[in-house]
Amino acid sequence: MEQSKLPQTPSQTIGPYFAYGLTAVQYGYGFSSVIDNIIANEAPEKDIIYVTGNIYDGNGKVIHDAMIELWQADAKGAYVKNYEQELLFKGLGRYGTGTDGQQRFVFKTIMPGMVQGQAPHINVTLFMRGSLHVLYTRFYFEGDPANENDPLLLSVEPQRRTTLVAVKTNNTEQQEYCFNIYMQGENETVFFDL
Repeated sequence: MEQSKLPQTPSQTIGPYFAYGLTAVQYGYGFSSVIDNIIANEAPEKDIIYVTGNIYDGNGKVIHDAMIELWQADAKGAYVKNYEQELLFKGLGRYGTGTDGQQRFVFKTIMPGMVQGQAPHINVTLFMRGSLHVLYTRFYFEGDPANENDPLLLSVEPQRRTTLVAVKTNNTEQQEYCFNIYMQGENETVFFDL
């Protein structure tokens, strides 16, 4: 009698399997996600911002199956210490690029405050096929005068600093910033070795 065999494990080491385990609700699976793309649940409409963007490969094509996490301080510059107690502002969001019609990520949050002399910024963790390592970067906000004195931003070569700046869009309905991530090429985003 022949034993039934399990299918072979895929050769990729990290997937992409993000949809099933880490962004289940977004992709329509029947169980809840611990974290989603809403970082600030309830805030006055004037304080809400939206962060959108695409992730591009070395050929300039949009990557449709990456997962991005954002981690940020609140408006006073404090990070959430007890996630379970924070219902209005979680400080952390997660989104896969595969369900939006434009293959982008979209987050609803608030403008972070300054953290220990650093300009307002949002930390980014990126997971994607073809990368055996988690990638880390951050972005700042276009036009913020505190950018001129941020120690981390100033440590980046001047011609590459723009890869770490989210640009305010012309969206008249909401405050929106666009931060595109480029994996390679002329506009390659600065990533940090943590």
